[in-house]
Amino acid sequence: MRYLPLLLLCAAFAAQAQVPGQVVASGTVADEASKTAVLAKLREVYGADKVLDQITVGQVTTPANWGDYVQKLITPDLKQVSRGQLKIDGTSVSVRGEVANEAQRQRIASDFATRLNPTYTVTNGLRVSAADQGVLDRTLANRIVEFESGQAVLTPTGKTILDEMGAAMLKLKGQKVEIIGHTDNVGLRTSNQNLSQARAETVRNYLAGKGIPAETLVASGSGPDRPIASNDTVEGRARNRRIEFRMAQ
Repeated sequence: MRYLPLLLLCAAFAAQAQVPGQVVASGTVADEASKTAVLAKLREVYGADKVLDQITVGQVTTPANWGDYVQKLITPDLKQVSRGQLKIDGTSVSVRGEVANEAQRQRIASDFATRLNPTYTVTNGLRVSAADQGVLDRTLANRIVEFESGQAVLTPTGKTILDEMGAAMLKLKGQKVEIIGHTDNVGLRTSNQNLSQARAETVRNYLAGKGIPAETLVASGSGPDRPIASNDTVEGRARNRRIEFRMAQ
């Protein structure tokens, strides 16, 4: 279940999602103009029907141009954060919640810092959600995407698994996925590296043909370098010859 971010502003202004799709704005601001401006910006980003107003006007002191900086932080970027909280208390800013990957986690906090003057401090409490990776892992369910022996040609069984993976990826709504090819250690390392890359690209092309945007799929080959089982047994080598799907960071 996805919740919109919690915003805490001012000496203490806050917005929290109580139900899916809703942002609850609460706390105290210095004047009616500040309240109106904050609510207008929230409604612009989330929609007028999604913002619940619990803001009060009271005796609080805010830094110079505080309202302008608050406006700069209420952007569509916040919609990438689920079960989240943004708190702006004077010149202290903290953001918490879940994001899809590490790149988002770093970028959101970095963007906040660049929008503020040096007197503000930003605490990044965002964490990467395991939910999207779980969609991929549950769909693959430890199965092996099969290829013809020594080739980058999918078998019918391999295609069936990828059909299921493609359906799962549609739920990720355009997030990037890395497709990583792996081999066992039999044969030349260079040949295995090339084969793992070719197989990853075959998977990428197959999924793109099923409607997954090609720009969201990144293919790479690890050859024999990342085994998950012993290469000393037939069973272990079979497990190592695999395609891995990871949320891109």
